[in-house]
Amino acid sequence: MANEQKTWCVAKPSSDQATLLANINYACTHVDCQILQKGCPCFSPDSLINHASVAMNLYYQCKGRNQWNCDFRNSGLIVVTDPSKNYIQV
Repeated sequence: MANEQKTWCVAKPSSDQATLLANINYACTHVDCQILQKGCPCFSPDSLINHASVAMNLYYQCKGRNQWNCDFRNSGLIVVTDPSKNYIQV
């Protein structure tokens, strides 16, 4: 079994709110975004950039983790560290 580098797709911090909303809407028409609903694991932190990153990553993972699946009109960023480990859940 190949030791493949795990990657994630996140929203660029420089993205504006309209772009983040468009990314959520686009990704969630193609993949199931139920984990973003209130009370679900990925709702917190409740911020637009976090929700966009989760939706974009769901799309990226489902579509085969290709570079172009994280472009989102140049507002996506492929990272090699798990973004869910970058903040403390309370």
